[in-house]
Amino acid sequence: MRKGRLIAAIALLAFCGTIGDASAGEATIRVGNLDAVLTTPADVERPPVAVLIAGSGSTDRDGNGPQAKPATLKKLAEQLAERKIATLRYDKRGAGGWKPEFGKPEDFRFKDYVDDAVSLVNYLRDGGKFSRVAVAGHSEGGLVAILAARQTQLDRVVLLVTAARRQGDLLKAQLERRQIPPDVLEPILKAIDSIMAGQTVDPPPRGFAIAPSMQPSLASAFVIDPIDPLKSIDKPVLIVGGGRDLQVARLDFAALSAASPLAKTLWVPDMNHVLIDVTDDADNMAAYSQTDRALDTTMIDAVAAFIKADDKR
Repeated sequence: MRKGRLIAAIALLAFCGTIGDASAGEATIRVGNLDAVLTTPADVERPPVAVLIAGSGSTDRDGNGPQAKPATLKKLAEQLAERKIATLRYDKRGAGGWKPEFGKPEDFRFKDYVDDAVSLVNYLRDGGKFSRVAVAGHSEGGLVAILAARQTQLDRVVLLVTAARRQGDLLKAQLERRQIPPDVLEPILKAIDSIMAGQTVDPPPRGFAIAPSMQPSLASAFVIDPIDPLKSIDKPVLIVGGGRDLQVARLDFAALSAASPLAKTLWVPDMNHVLIDVTDDADNMAAYSQTDRALDTTMIDAVAAFIKADDKR
């Protein structure tokens, strides 16, 4: 939950390797203070490229966090490379622990995530090596993608299992679905409302140990409504949802689709929140830690076709 953690700064490396069945180049690079991996398909001159934006928490370039390790972004990068699309994926601020490069953690605001994505898009555009630049945001990363699309020149926006609600409201809905005793749940819900209203909750309630100094950082994420910013995007948008997603509901998919009526949409009935087809709740939870589990191919094909398509909005 500590969104104000800071991302490490690593020296510039350059290394080419082989990914999956398709030969692709992979280079670890540094853009400003961001550490990233640029994956490029072999034998393609000026391919399209997508910036892959991770979901909530201290998530790294592969899409792994401290607990869940589904390697969602790494697998997506591999599959897109096989479809002749380059990708840039990066460590979010906070991945790998609190580092000093981004200042004090209590000064973090959600706009910093957006600024990071914008800087990566601009980096890719400045080199002239790619035919077009897209952003593909996973979960909370979809909100970052929406906001980044308003601040820089993009060709495509992909929203993968992205919420249509403010994150504070989404968190409350997720907590209400869990089997949390009312005497524990109610103070947490009230604390979230207070933080969204710009208030400080001190001491924080049991089960929601967010230090008062970090609550403004959290509030900056909790209060952003994605709907109006999405309506203002004038570039092609693809919205993808999954029928077995335990974190983002179909109503979010529907609301995003309504806000962007010209967007292309894809609903995958058996796909969960980490973009894997699952059979039941147990399989769903297990998929969060199965790094070798394949992503849904219908989703991958749709994303690849959308990024490479010549249609304009």
